[in-house]
Amino acid sequence: MGDHKRQGCPDRERRAVPRGSHDPPVLKAAHPPAAYRSSLPLTTMSVLTPAQRAHFLEHGFVRVENCFSREAAETFTKDLWVRIGMSPTDKSTWTGERIHMPTHNSVLVSEFAPKAWAAICDLVGGEERIADENKVWNDSFIVNLGVDGQEPATYREFDNWHVDGDFFIHFLDSPQQALLVIPIWSDIGVNGGGTAICTEGIGKVAKHLYEHPEGVTPWMKERGTPEAPPGSPERLAFYRAIAQQAPDASFHEVTGQVGDVYLLHPLMVHSATRNITRVPRVITNPPVSLKEPFRLQRGSGPFSLVEQKTLNELGFPEGLEGWEVVGEREGFVSRRMKMQAELKAKEEERLRSSKSLAK
Repeated sequence: MGDHKRQGCPDRERRAVPRGSHDPPVLKAAHPPAAYRSSLPLTTMSVLTPAQRAHFLEHGFVRVENCFSREAAETFTKDLWVRIGMSPTDKSTWTGERIHMPTHNSVLVSEFAPKAWAAICDLVGGEERIADENKVWNDSFIVNLGVDGQEPATYREFDNWHVDGDFFIHFLDSPQQALLVIPIWSDIGVNGGGTAICTEGIGKVAKHLYEHPEGVTPWMKERGTPEAPPGSPERLAFYRAIAQQAPDASFHEVTGQVGDVYLLHPLMVHSATRNITRVPRVITNPPVSLKEPFRLQRGSGPFSLVEQKTLNELGFPEGLEGWEVVGEREGFVSRRMKMQAELKAKEEERLRSSKSLAK
């Protein structure tokens, strides 16, 4: 993945939590060993190998190969170019660099990509913990077409670093974004617009959320802070600072073949990148939500791999003591969500026109 061959995660300095109005417990000084195991036992349904589980606990992501066929991908993406009003063979029609498409259709993940579904269940602690509305993948494709004349950029030059979940107030144990999932619908090579990830970010974001049990906005600001306009320097400043300070070994580029699926910790800081190859890159980013918040308290039961990774990063591998949410859980309506409704109406009109011409 990417240009960096070293994948070790260096020790991070642990600081005491500043004492505030909510007084969360002080973080431990020692960084736990990287290979802490989830306390959930392997089951007959587990598809992740011990090596993959260990990789997730150390780096916060895993790649599961060959989860669905090229034929299945072609069927699911067959209307993509009609929907965006462009031609796959005529670059002069490519009027946007990156396009976030709205949803029209969905497939049940357990039937469409059972291997990926089993891996998802492995990571979050079992199928019974997943909310029913997030057991599907939608055709809300994210298309990266690139721009002529662009040069490759270093990871720290990207200005799009963020974590997902622009639809709720964030807490350390928020169930709404339980896993970051990236199914690959087109082959992605190096410099082909694959998502960049920063493994250093998991611990940084977890610590910030730990220190703010009252909850923060999707941009890690004090709740009640208005959403900054897209492109404004302050919008993603928190995440850009993490990337600026992260060691080279923290950065990776998502590459792979059609049918591969990346599963990442929900607090993984990631960014869109430049598609230098201009080979159309197509992914989706379906959320996985839990029925209940993550179980992070000591004695709350066996921890999932995602929960264990969070706890390891905080220095509490055996669970938190004395920490609890003190703010109200609530949704957040972002600019993106409002724009999706407008885009969907335009796509529906193009689809109707295409079907009329085909008659």
